[in-house]
Amino acid sequence: MKPAQLGLAFALAFAAAAVRAETADFVLVRKSAAKLYLIRHGQAFAEFHVALGPNPTGTKQHQGDGRTPEGRYILDARNVHSAYYKSLHVSYPNAHDREQARRARLAAGGDIMIHGQPNGWEKYAAVTQLKNWTLGCIALTNEEMDVVWSSVPLGTPIQIDP
Repeated sequence: MKPAQLGLAFALAFAAAAVRAETADFVLVRKSAAKLYLIRHGQAFAEFHVALGPNPTGTKQHQGDGRTPEGRYILDARNVHSAYYKSLHVSYPNAHDREQARRARLAAGGDIMIHGQPNGWEKYAAVTQLKNWTLGCIALTNEEMDVVWSSVPLGTPIQIDP
């Protein structure tokens, strides 16, 4: 690594460590801005670009629609053995989501996560994060996922806005 690259790597590691020292009490996703915010006491302390499902406009209606849900949920489980680099489970579907799907006679779906890159694809994050590629999940780079992973305890509420 060249000296300039070492300096940049150190600066990024230092910034990530500083953010990791914070614990989020709320996570906000703004789909229209493609942003995820880590919030503590009403103030964002970290902001990340996200990739969503290929049909990001509108809330998730049913399994397979390629949409990321909208609404208030809880981050309720962790998975280090995911097909993606780490994942935090979003408590979709909630009772309202299930009722909407039932009325439409469709399956609501599930397995909505915040996760990193597909395992084995981490070196392509600069390209994959340029478009919406998930099946409805919220994707970050692996480095960003490390920050979210260490800053967000289970039980943290997440609001996903249009």
